[in-house]
Amino acid sequence: MNVPSLPTSLAEPVSAEGVVAAGAYVDGRRVANIAISEASSWRAKPGHVVWIGLHEPDMALLSAVQKQFDLHELAIEDANHAHQRPKIEQYGEALFIVARTAQLIEGRIAFGETHIFVGEGYLVSVRHGASTSYTPVRERCESCPRALARGEDYILYAILDFIVDNYSPVLESIHDEVEGIEDDVLSKPISKTQIERLYMLRRDLLRLRNAIGPLVEVCRRLEHDELAMVRQAMQPLFRDVTDHVRNIQERIDSMREVLAFAFEASLLVGQAQETAVSKKLASWLAIIAIPTALAGIYGMNFKHMPELEWDYGYYMLLGVMLTACTALYWRFRRAGWL
Repeated sequence: MNVPSLPTSLAEPVSAEGVVAAGAYVDGRRVANIAISEASSWRAKPGHVVWIGLHEPDMALLSAVQKQFDLHELAIEDANHAHQRPKIEQYGEALFIVARTAQLIEGRIAFGETHIFVGEGYLVSVRHGASTSYTPVRERCESCPRALARGEDYILYAILDFIVDNYSPVLESIHDEVEGIEDDVLSKPISKTQIERLYMLRRDLLRLRNAIGPLVEVCRRLEHDELAMVRQAMQPLFRDVTDHVRNIQERIDSMREVLAFAFEASLLVGQAQETAVSKKLASWLAIIAIPTALAGIYGMNFKHMPELEWDYGYYMLLGVMLTACTALYWRFRRAGWL
């Protein structure tokens, strides 16, 4: 198709603060890097799709975007304040979607949010907090114009799929750490630091599951509901994202069970070690008690103690001590206490 002359050349970069990328597309190919103020005019052109990516924009920038696409002010307010649960809302013919993102930073899971506005001829993504740049999504889509030509609902699918894919590295890192701790639990005493780490991992996994749980419902609606912005031909792709999210949930549940086992095993190992020490102490105390008792008896200053006058009394007492102590030692050793 013939593309009209462009007010902004394709080579010009987007320079506005908070704007990561803003482009106009025709038949899956970027025909211009545009300014926010030009978005509505580019969107109005037949066959054009405007794709804008924002990162932690201020209210002034969000207001400018709202003006260009006539976005609902409640959705704009949500996008400005962040801290939203994953959800999907329909405002007229447009959709507003919230998804949680996750990254592993210094051993802890850091969460972010992505807010997506989708309407006829446009998609706007707004990133907050710990979130990987969506530049790889744009590059992958642009490398396959035939797929990108499907329109804004395909871009929505690509972003959601990318968000879910990025949960996997977080889970893999946690899984490797959990396996290491699990091996340590079964081979040597677990340290206080490891116990604290187990607790933090369990808490982080619970937070992660709570963060992505509502995303299943979001994807399910995109897959099944008659939404104006999602064509029937695109629903199988969203079904794939739904399956992926459920798979992530199952992996989280599995790892939480492993962590629970490791935590319980560490307690059992600790209790077993304490019991073993207690048995050894009790055994030696019982053995030592015999000569202590006999020595105490014959150490008393009573005048009439017949054994004291016996020539072999001393040797007999030593023999009784040795025999009794040896018998107890053998008995405890056989029972596994020593």
